[in-house]
Amino acid sequence: MSALTKRPLIALAILFIIALAVVVLRLLIDRPPGGELTLAWPEESYAKYRFTSAFVGVMIGASLAISGVLLQALLRNPLASPFILGLSSGAGLGVMIGMYLGYVFGIQFANDATGTAPAMVGAVFILLIVYLLGRRRGVLDPLSLVLVGVILSAMCGAGMMVLQYLVPDGLRGDLLIWMMGQIPQVLNNSQLIIVTTVCIAGLIVATIMGKAMDAATFSDDEARSIGLNLGPTRLAMFLLAGALAAVTVAIAGPIGFVGLIAPHAARLVVGPRHRILVIAAAAVGAILVVAADATSQAIDFGHGRLPVGVFTALIGGPAFIWLLRSGKGQV
Repeated sequence: MSALTKRPLIALAILFIIALAVVVLRLLIDRPPGGELTLAWPEESYAKYRFTSAFVGVMIGASLAISGVLLQALLRNPLASPFILGLSSGAGLGVMIGMYLGYVFGIQFANDATGTAPAMVGAVFILLIVYLLGRRRGVLDPLSLVLVGVILSAMCGAGMMVLQYLVPDGLRGDLLIWMMGQIPQVLNNSQLIIVTTVCIAGLIVATIMGKAMDAATFSDDEARSIGLNLGPTRLAMFLLAGALAAVTVAIAGPIGFVGLIAPHAARLVVGPRHRILVIAAAAVGAILVVAADATSQAIDFGHGRLPVGVFTALIGGPAFIWLLRSGKGQV
C-alpha cells in the first residue's frame, strides 16, 4: 500500500477517534439547570437519556453530511447542502403541516414514526423544484440552484411561521424549539429504527456509489465517454439525499449547515474521491452535531438549553460566506 493510499485511511481513523472522544464527552457532561458544570458518568436512572442523545446526534450528523456529499456531486456545486437548497425547510414545512393536521383532526401525525412521511414529501418536492428551476438551456447552473434554493427556503419558512401562528400557544412553543433544531433525549423504538436504518443504508449505498459519484462530477459527455449512464445515478442520488435530509428534520428539526461544512472539511482531510469521502464526511458530521449538543448542555444562560441549530448556524454561516467568496472547496 502506497503512502498516498495510506494517508486518507490514517486521516479517516483519526476522525473516528475524534468522533468517539466527542461522544464520550457528551456522555460525561453533567450540568443540572442552575447547577455547576461537572464531568461524570451518568447514573443509571438517566443514563439512557444521554445515550439516546449521543446516538441520535451521531445519526443526524452523519445523515446530513452524507446528504451534503450527494447533493454537491449531483449538482456539481460546492455550495449545495440540504439547508442551502431548501431541502431542510421543505421537510420542515412538511412536518409542520403534519403537526397542524394532527392538531385540527386530532391525529398524531408528527409525534411518532409517521412524521417521517410528510418530511420526505416536503424534502423531495422542494428538491425537485430546485432541480427543475436551476437549469438553463437544459444544463444545471450553480448560481441559479443556490438562488432558487434560498428563495424556496424563505417561502417554506414563511409557511412554517403561518402554521405556527395558527396553532395554540402550547404547541406553538414546541414548534418554535423544533424549528431551531434540537437533539431529542427520548425517542420511541420506531423512530430509532427509522433514523438508524436510513442513516446506515444511506452510508452503505453512497459508499458503493462512490465511483459513479466521481464520474457524476464530470460533464454529461465525459461521463458517457467512460460508459456511465448518469440518469439512474442522478435519480438514486436525488432520492437518497432527500430521504436522509427528511429523516433528520423529522427527528431533530432543521439543523443548518452541517451538510455544507462536513463534506468540505472531510474533502480537505481525505481528498475528493467519493468512496472514502462519504465515510469521512459522516464522521465529521457526527462530530459537529454531537459537539454542538455537548456545548448546548455545557452552557446555561438561565433560560434553558440553546438549540443545537444555533451553534451549527454560528459556525456554518461564516463558513458559507468564506466558501462563496474564496471559491475554495470545489467538488
